Amino acid sequence: MLARKSIIPEEYVLARIAAENLRKPRIRDRPRKARFIAKNGACNLAHKNIREQGRFLQDIFTTLVDLKWRHTLVIFTMSFLCSWLLFAMMWWLVAFAHGDMDPSTENTTNSTKWAPCVTCVRSFTSAFLFSIEVQVTIGFGGRMMTEECPLAITVLILQNIVGLIINAVMLGCIFMKTAQAHRRAETLIFSRQAVIAVRNGKLCFMFRVGDLRKSMIISASVRIQVVRKTTTPEGEVIPIHQVDIPVDNPIESNNIFLVAPLIICHVIDKRSPLYDISASDLALQDLELIVILEGVVETTGITTQARTSYIAEEILWGHRFVPIVTEEEGVYAVDYSKFGNTVKVAAPRCSARELDEKPSILIQTLQKSELSHQNSLRKRNSMRRNNSIRRSNSMRRTNPSLMVPKVQFITPEGSQSASET
Repeated sequence: MLARKSIIPEEYVLARIAAENLRKPRIRDRPRKARFIAKNGACNLAHKNIREQGRFLQDIFTTLVDLKWRHTLVIFTMSFLCSWLLFAMMWWLVAFAHGDMDPSTENTTNSTKWAPCVTCVRSFTSAFLFSIEVQVTIGFGGRMMTEECPLAITVLILQNIVGLIINAVMLGCIFMKTAQAHRRAETLIFSRQAVIAVRNGKLCFMFRVGDLRKSMIISASVRIQVVRKTTTPEGEVIPIHQVDIPVDNPIESNNIFLVAPLIICHVIDKRSPLYDISASDLALQDLELIVILEGVVETTGITTQARTSYIAEEILWGHRFVPIVTEEEGVYAVDYSKFGNTVKVAAPRCSARELDEKPSILIQTLQKSELSHQNSLRKRNSMRRNNSIRRSNSMRRTNPSLMVPKVQFITPEGSQSASET
């Protein structure tokens, strides 16, 4: 406004605004990397420029099962309609070739022994209705075949075979779509965030997995893979380099008993890709940890698989999952409202390699944590003590009857001393 009134030159105002903008720090977010596996387990991958499309038709059943429901229902309806129309045309041609469509043949039926191939088929509409009756085995009784036309008998056999094949394929496709394995995976849940904390003296990567259904997953196993972009010494760039990392499981078979939510632990040792990553380096890492849970559904016997992934922003360093399984009246109860809750715990901020080289770092971290915990307890106790003293003093001021009266004590020498108790 001052510049418009010519009190301050416009060039001075623009230069000042530019200088202020330069002084302000500009924080630009790092471009977010595309996930390979979404949190719900879907693969974030698009197939392009597929030239050999005919390979999908060679496995037509799997193609039908993989289609969306609206496409499957359209194919289901059109397959029956097309088969009914096709055989209706064949029945109409049989009747036309035999002369069933000629009205003059009705006058000769009394004088000769002529009989139609299919009774009451006088038009394409009646032939279409007869085709539906044959394939669906309705049999209303008005239209029926006679033994006059061997060709009609052949068409009848052919339509029955084709109808059975269509029923088997389409009903099997519908059944497989409703009983797909990924439907069961909807009730297998993972924690939204993973944690890195100290367990048994080692830095560990941990996450929680649970099953919402009472029917169990038999022979359940968990695998963890790290997906990252790497470059070989020869200069080859691998955009999706997958590395398996071991899971700490005391059972030799590597199976888990998923009757209650479990915390899956990966010990960060020399074999781990996280061995050289510290807390400060974690936010700068361009990696993704994929978790795969596989097992057999107890009720159907179908193998199912549930997937999720954790990127660097979803890994909490120095946190631990809160316990959610308690014993109540002889029954173990699971509180799923705390499924992903974590608490902050003492953990060294260095990498696992530095922790192995200098074990004293862990001792110092635990000692600092213990001292801070004791100090917090002292402060809390002192605050409680002060609050109780203030409360008692305020009660004495408000209620005079609570005041302690003065009492005089007489010593053997006869002197008196007043004291207040």
